Amino acid sequence: MLFLEMNFSVIKPEFGLIFWTTLLFGVFFLLLRKFAFAPITAALKDREESIDNALQSADRARAEIQNLTAKNDVLLRQAQEEKAVILKEAREMKAQILKEAKEQAAAEYKKKVESAVQDIKNRELEMLHNVKNQAGTLALEIAEKLLRQKLQGDAANESFVNNLVKDINLN
Repeated sequence: MLFLEMNFSVIKPEFGLIFWTTLLFGVFFLLLRKFAFAPITAALKDREESIDNALQSADRARAEIQNLTAKNDVLLRQAQEEKAVILKEAREMKAQILKEAKEQAAAEYKKKVESAVQDIKNRELEMLHNVKNQAGTLALEIAEKLLRQKLQGDAANESFVNNLVKDINLN
């Protein structure tokens, strides 16, 4: 009765108001805990696990990228070394080919010069032979003309020449 006599005010709470407010808050809290907090907590745990998994996956990917970068660097260095070796071999091969080509050209030049010298010698010998033949022919023609001129009119000389011609024909 004392409660009834008092003036009921929100600013000045009374025991009944506090009791019912507390009871309603407790029931509401239990309902929230069962139906709201549990799923929210589970969702937060799932989210935390997915974030942890994503971080671990990112760490693994980062480590794998570093590993691949290191392998790539090694492969790049190997490729550069192989490139240097190939270029060196190509330069050596070029020098060898040029040397062989120069040697072959020199040998071919020498062969052509020797061939030309031999041709010149052969032509010189041929020309000398021709000159000798022509000189011999000219000498014979001159001798024949001289002999004919000397032998004209002399009967003894004619018979002597005729005998010589007969002897030459017999041999």
